[in-house]
Amino acid sequence: MAKVLIVEDDDAMAIALTDGFRYEGYEVVAARDGEAGLALARSAAPDLMVLDVMLPKLSGLDVCKALRAEGSSVPIIMLTARGQEIDKVLGLKLGADDYVTKPFGFMELVARAEAVLRRSGNAGRPISSYRFGDVCVDFKKGELRRKNVLVDVTARELRLLEFFIAHRGEVVARERLLDQVWDYDATPLTRTVDMHVAKLRKKIEDDPSDPKFLVTVHRMGYKFLG
Repeated sequence: MAKVLIVEDDDAMAIALTDGFRYEGYEVVAARDGEAGLALARSAAPDLMVLDVMLPKLSGLDVCKALRAEGSSVPIIMLTARGQEIDKVLGLKLGADDYVTKPFGFMELVARAEAVLRRSGNAGRPISSYRFGDVCVDFKKGELRRKNVLVDVTARELRLLEFFIAHRGEVVARERLLDQVWDYDATPLTRTVDMHVAKLRKKIEDDPSDPKFLVTVHRMGYKFLG
């Protein structure tokens, strides 16, 4: 997944954003002041910055201005306090890609982040191949082999497996899979996910009725442990 750099000096907000983005599958690096944030933006090669306007040492506006002056095109979402209309305008003029006004809902911020990443083409580094247990999958070739034997899989099953691998260790809700693997909002049809997971288990598990890689988390969704 994509790497996000969070530059926020408020401890509670920084922790909440870090935990939230990690839960959503992002790699996270963080800084608590403008100078440290600017240094990490240069050294850590983030795919996205979430940058507070009001920071110690260097303001978010100064960080944004410095990065754009250096030719950096890293997408930047500015966090502004309510009533800081001038900061929103300045941020956008200095090269910020979007802004979110505090207080905000975390899922709104994630949606903004995903939109900015899609526009920039930095939505994450694709997985070309992956191996777990006796399974080897090559996403470039569209092939899945188990015990070195080619297994017949559909494009949807490969895309589903790729999403699980990209979010390994996370609990993934059925609704999220419908939204991001099927590309539509179809909450009443969550059995669609269950049917595809059942078919996929038959192709990757020794005992599909007692899976060890693609497990069910009761009332929450699925988790990939490969």
